[in-house]
Amino acid sequence: MNNFSSWVVEFFKDFFLNIWQLISGFFVGLYNLFIGHPIDYYNQLLVSSADFNMIDWILSIGFIILFIILYVMFWLIIIQLIKRYFKFSKIEFDKMALLNQMNMLERKVRDATVIQLNEPKVNMPSVKQSAQPIKGSRFTKLNLIDEKYKYTVLPTLMLQKDKLSLSEIVTHFTHYASFHHNLYYTHKVASTFIAGLATSKILILEGISGTGKTSLPYVFGKFMKNDAAIISVQPSWRDRFEMMGYYNEFTKKFNETEFLTALYEATYRNDINLIVLDEMNLARVEYYFADFLSLLELPNSDEWLIEIVSEQQIGDPIHLKEGQLKIPKNVWFIGTANNDDSTFGITDKVYDRAGSIVMNKKAKAFKGQPLEQINMSYEYLESLFNDAYNAHEISNKNLVALEKLDTFISETLQITFGNRIMNQLYKFVPVYVACGRSEIEGIDYIIARKIIRKFETLNLPFLKDELETLLALFDSLFGKDALKESKDMIVKFIKQI
Repeated sequence: MNNFSSWVVEFFKDFFLNIWQLISGFFVGLYNLFIGHPIDYYNQLLVSSADFNMIDWILSIGFIILFIILYVMFWLIIIQLIKRYFKFSKIEFDKMALLNQMNMLERKVRDATVIQLNEPKVNMPSVKQSAQPIKGSRFTKLNLIDEKYKYTVLPTLMLQKDKLSLSEIVTHFTHYASFHHNLYYTHKVASTFIAGLATSKILILEGISGTGKTSLPYVFGKFMKNDAAIISVQPSWRDRFEMMGYYNEFTKKFNETEFLTALYEATYRNDINLIVLDEMNLARVEYYFADFLSLLELPNSDEWLIEIVSEQQIGDPIHLKEGQLKIPKNVWFIGTANNDDSTFGITDKVYDRAGSIVMNKKAKAFKGQPLEQINMSYEYLESLFNDAYNAHEISNKNLVALEKLDTFISETLQITFGNRIMNQLYKFVPVYVACGRSEIEGIDYIIARKIIRKFETLNLPFLKDELETLLALFDSLFGKDALKESKDMIVKFIKQI
């Protein structure tokens, strides 16, 4: 006990002594800068000037005058910069405060006017009634969202029953979809969907019609108690303005689309938000979705800024900053794609940045358990993903095998995994394993969807020997029963030769 007391006393003695030295050192520094060091300089001059001649004195006086001028100018510049900084900060603060006050005042006037117009009119013969319309904001729908949420982000309250593991989420989701919606998804498809959310902000569900591509994100939104926004892609879409909306110079209003309102509403939530681009390849994805493909690849989410209007105006929605909207981290874009003659092919630029799930078969019906919806925040789901990255890293054996496979494919077929695909591999496989699936099955998915799929663009009739060699390499690196999906795709290519 005495030793502990002595240690505590010494600790606080040193602690307060260090604080005192810091404070005193600051004032000592100021004293030396303006008094102490100038006195030393003066004393040095007295000692050195004992042997000065007339020329030395003239040069010394000129140097001292020049130095004093430069010294004073330096401090004047510093003081001016400080004054400008505080002046600029005050102007910006006053500007934002004024904009907020005018925003609130305009809303109050508009609300009061609506109430007044809805009140019964009283006939007053001596007074001529007139009502001047109030000029509203150019963003009608987005301002309604501001008012709906009272300018406050909606919290996601999770109970203990909502805190499921990734494998439990997959199981609960498949049973919920079966019991409540008569929609059936295999454990593999559900696991691939969850792992896809961890891999990219963009997912593509492709395959023949009627296999449940659109209903998968729809029922998942129901499961998470936040309905997915279903946006029907139009063949006329040529750029992002047709998807996001545009400012109409004639009406002085912004044409707000369903996509924009869904994206804006996600800024007021911290749960899971899905925006579905239904039949996304009716138009060229790389045209209308180009800005999102580029922005969502930036590692810093603070840079996910999409321009809505060129400049900010009074009455604009509060989550628009300088005319830009930040894409929230809790939103995912899910595209569905039918592969037929009426659609455009999805390019490698899109595929490389997105996760993709092929849904060509309907799952068998089964009797699901009566499991209920859950509340889940984005932060909680993200923590599950991070835990999976740490707990289920890809084994060294498979990493070595992947490196050898990459070397063979790049040298033989001039197709490489690349940094983007490897990063997706490091994210997808651990989460896929945490969902209850195997590591080799997750690796097979990435190889098939990211590498083997690209073989379609090659001159396959001249590559039969190379494809057969690749099949043998699969067996030697991963085992005969592994990479079934990738092998099936290669066998299909060989049969077409």
